[in-house]
Amino acid sequence: MELSEAFLLDQIPLVRRAVVPTTLKQAYAAASLVIDKEPILSVESAKANRGRIIQWAVDLAFEKLVDSGQFGVDRCWRLFERPTGRYLEVLFSHSVLTISQVAHPDKQPRDVKFRRNKRLTSQISMEFMREDLGEWNGAPHILLLHGHQTLDFAHLAIPHPRHSEGFQHRSPNLMLMAHSVPQSEVPMEETDVEAVMTLKEEIDRLRRDNE
Repeated sequence: MELSEAFLLDQIPLVRRAVVPTTLKQAYAAASLVIDKEPILSVESAKANRGRIIQWAVDLAFEKLVDSGQFGVDRCWRLFERPTGRYLEVLFSHSVLTISQVAHPDKQPRDVKFRRNKRLTSQISMEFMREDLGEWNGAPHILLLHGHQTLDFAHLAIPHPRHSEGFQHRSPNLMLMAHSVPQSEVPMEETDVEAVMTLKEEIDRLRRDNE
C-alpha cells in the first residue's frame, strides 16, 4: 500500500467514509427542494448558479456532521486569499479536508491560491521526512470531491503538489460503497502502520517547531 493511501485510511477510515454518501445525498436533495420552491431561482439567470446552492447545502450538512462527532474532530471557516468569501475546513488529527464540487473527478479543482498553498503541504512520501520543507504551511490536505450538477461521484483524495499531475491517491467512488457502517476493516500491514506513525510523528514535530 502506498503511504498516501495508508495515511488517508488512517485519517478517514471506512467507518467514517460510510457517512459521506448519505450526507451528500441529503444536501443535494435539500438544495433541489429550495430551488424548486423558490420562483426567483427558476429564472434563466439563476439556473447557472445551481451549483452555488448545492455548495451551501453541502457546507451546512458537513457542519452538522462534524458537530455531531461523526466526521472529523473540529471545523473552521477560512477566508479565501482575495478575500471573496469563506470556505469550510474539516480538521482531522493530522490533516485538513476541504470540499470541492467538480465536473471531472480525475482532475484537481481549479488552481486557486489557497489550494496551491495547501497542495504544497501534501507531499505524502517517505522523502517528506528527509526534505528541507522551509516554511511550514500546515497539515497535509485532503480533498472531498463531489458532483457536479448531479451527484454521480464522491472521492477522497490527496492532491499531488504539482497541479497537473492530479492526485497522490484517490479513493474509489464513495457513492458506490455500501451506506451501512462496515462492521470491520481489513487491517493495514505492519509496515504501513509504522510508515503512517512515522509520518504523523513528523507532522507533530513540525507543528511544535512552528507554534
